[in-house]
Parts: sequence; C-alpha cells; structure tokens
Amino acid sequence: MIVAAACAIATAAPRAEVIEQILVKVNGEIFTKTDLEARQVAALRQLGQQADLKTNPSDAQLRKMLDDVTPKLMVNVIDEILIVQRGKELGYVMGNEQFTSILESIKKDNNIESDEALQAALKQENLTLTELRKNIERQWIVSRVQQNEVVGKIGVSDDEARKYYDAHLKEFTTAQTITLREIFVAVPGDGTTLNVGADEAAREKALDIRRRALEGGESYEKLASDLSDAPSRANAGLIGPLSLNDLSADVRKMIEPMKVGEITAVLRGQKGYQILKLESMSAAETTPFDKARDDISNRVFSDKRNEEFQKYLVKLRAQAIIEWKNPELKRAYDEGLQQPPQG
Repeated sequence: MIVAAACAIATAAPRAEVIEQILVKVNGEIFTKTDLEARQVAALRQLGQQADLKTNPSDAQLRKMLDDVTPKLMVNVIDEILIVQRGKELGYVMGNEQFTSILESIKKDNNIESDEALQAALKQENLTLTELRKNIERQWIVSRVQQNEVVGKIGVSDDEARKYYDAHLKEFTTAQTITLREIFVAVPGDGTTLNVGADEAAREKALDIRRRALEGGESYEKLASDLSDAPSRANAGLIGPLSLNDLSADVRKMIEPMKVGEITAVLRGQKGYQILKLESMSAAETTPFDKARDDISNRVFSDKRNEEFQKYLVKLRAQAIIEWKNPELKRAYDEGLQQPPQG
C-alpha cells in the first residue's frame, strides 16, 4: 500500500531527529519534519485512492510522487497556518457544541454507530480524539475566515450577470436536436476487401427499398422492421434524439435543409448502405436571462470567490514573516506558488 511505503520513508530517520527538525517558521509558528511527513502520507493516500492503485510503488515511483505533491502541499500548509492565525486574531474558537455537531455528522457520513467504532476508526488512522478535534477546529477556523473575510463581501450585480450571460450565450442555448429512422443494408465481407458483386447487390437493394418507400407508398417503418440490418430495426429504425452537432459534416449538411418526413438519398457507409428519414426536428432554444439569473449568479460568484480568495492569500503571505530552515522545501514552495491555484 502507498501509505505503508510512505510511512517507511517518513520514519527512516531516528525519531528524536524528526521531532527536533524545524523546516519553517510562519510568524513564529513552527512546522516540523514530522508535520511534513504526516501531510505527505495523507496526500499520497488520497492520490492512491484517486488513482485506484493496486500495486506497491517502487522507491523511485514513491519519490516521484512525493516530488509531485510536495510543492502544492507546502503552499497549502503555509496558507492554512496563516488563515488559522488570522482566525485566532479575530477570536474564532470552536466550542464543544459545534465540535459535537461536526463529529456526529462525520460519524453519520461514515456509518460509525458508536463511540467504540469511532475509536477503532481513529486508531486505524493513527489519530487520537484530541488530534481529530484539533484538525476539525483548524478546518472550521479556515471556513469561518473565508466566509467572513472573503465570501461575505462578494456580491453579483445585474450588470456583471448580464455581461457573463452575453459572453457565454452558447452555454445557455440547447442544441438543435433531431430524431431519425434508418434502414441499413449491410455489405457482406470482412470489411478489409471489397467484393464488387456483393457491394452492387447491397446498393441495388437499398435503392429498391427507397423506391418502395417513396414511389410505392410502403410504410418506411415496416420496411425498416422487415429489411434493415441495423439493431434499430427492433424499433422500426428509430434513432435519437440526436444533436445536430454530433452528426458528421456530410450527414448534417444533408439533414439540415430537410423537412420532417423526407427521406435521404442512399448513403454509402463503411459497412454498407443507409437510408435516413427525418422523423422530427426541434429548434435550438436559448434560456432567457431572467430564467438563467440564478445559475449565472452562482457561476459568477464562484469565479469571484476564487479570485478574491487568492488575493486574500497573497495579502496574508505578504504580511507574514516566513523563515525557511530547509532550502529544498523553500524551492518546492516557490514552485507550488507558480502552479495554478486549486479551486
């Protein structure tokens, strides 16, 4: 397992050395090698779950994974420390009632039905209840700071919403759709060589079916049920609804000017001949601005929240005294700052 392998690396050094090794100070608050290793284990565990890894990675693979996750991890670490410090300046403290409520939600979400089961789950994660509370409180403070210092100050004006709507009109427009019926006549063969005789016979059969539908007045649906080689024959050749955008350029060019009920010419495909009937066509529809307003507001708000939160973090970093004790980790942090922010 990734976690086991990561733990092997994390605990390779003597325990006393790990505890004493300070990697960075943020406004006087220390972040140690032990702290880093715990974060790296959690990051690798999450990475392993996302990738659904079922084999043990080699040392080289594990090192590569650590090199990949550490830059952004360190940015998140510094930002979290700064936000929690700011929250404490503002007097945010999580009370027992709030902790109990959050803990009950965690137990419910993870189907933990008793305190004993909770303790067993914590033991499996190498956590104590005190450590869990500390982690929850930090997340709670981060959420409060983000809400009160950033989110609560963001609004979306009608002018902003209108500009977004006009610039993203296609996102609020449903594509034109069609429903077709098909009759397909397969050309026998392996698909790699052309049997001229078989091909001509299939073409003549398709032409005859089309004549019977157009000139003989026979039901297209019955012809599809009786004579088509396509699986759609079970539904009298019915296929769709389809977006016009999903059709090939040639087929779309042929279908667009047709009227409902009209039948195409015989078309040559990769495996045989096809005749299409336009069963129905719906026009493209654009949701009016007033009806799309809530959706637009949510999108604009999300973009503004991310933008303003990044500005807030930049401000906190600029005001902070960050003392690096490990040059390699400082380089990783600088690299992480150059990466796109997480949403």
